[in-house]
Amino acid sequence: MRTARRRGTLAAASLAAAASLLLAGCAASGAGAQPSRVAEQGPLSDRTGGRAGRSAPLPPPSPLPVRGVLPGVGPRTLAAVPADARQVVLVTGAGRDSSDSQVTLYRYDDTAGWTADRPAWKAHNAQRGWTDRHHSGDLRSPIGVFTLTDAGGRFADPGTRLTYDHAPIGFTNNSIGVSGESLHDAFDYVIAINYNRKPGMSPRDWTRPLGDSRGGGIWLHVDHGGPTQGCVSLPASAMKTLLRTLDPAQHPVVVMGDAPDLSR
Repeated sequence: MRTARRRGTLAAASLAAAASLLLAGCAASGAGAQPSRVAEQGPLSDRTGGRAGRSAPLPPPSPLPVRGVLPGVGPRTLAAVPADARQVVLVTGAGRDSSDSQVTLYRYDDTAGWTADRPAWKAHNAQRGWTDRHHSGDLRSPIGVFTLTDAGGRFADPGTRLTYDHAPIGFTNNSIGVSGESLHDAFDYVIAINYNRKPGMSPRDWTRPLGDSRGGGIWLHVDHGGPTQGCVSLPASAMKTLLRTLDPAQHPVVVMGDAPDLSR
């Protein structure tokens, strides 16, 4: 009988102790409570390979994209630049109806984004300025983004990686410009702008995918001291620099138009 009573007493004591522990556990969730041993080990999800708790360090922020920073070029124009293009010849016209422009060569750097290769060159575009729908004879240069794949000239290849058509007779021009100046040296070096033409052909190829009425033969070529009929003309030294620098592996393009249009 004494043994049974003793066992009852021990059982009652055990129940009281368990109740005390349960009360202590609830109190641990209140203000000023001491953290339990489990809490010191961190959130359960941390210990089971799940999502980190609030105290876990946040991952570093993703770097901001820098590809979109091309001076003077707005989002609409920039969206037309191919994602694989790492060289841009930027032709910025002084105004919609102006024949004065400047040309800057940009390279794409994985860290810095678009960076100017050298200072801008002064250039000329068409006599009446720019248009977003070029037609033959309108004396305006087409606005847009166009690939650059083919070159040629009256003079021998100065060391370009573009395909080059050396044709001393084929690129001789004995006519005069819109201001009466000689065009004899204008085609010493040319780079075909892939507007209404078939890429991969000589600049002298006259295939017109959009039809003859939409014009063609739009080139970068040597400046002759006056406006063009639709091309963009630069100093001979600038043309040689472009020819030696442009690389098909970098997918070069020309971005061209008047400053207000390009900024949109």
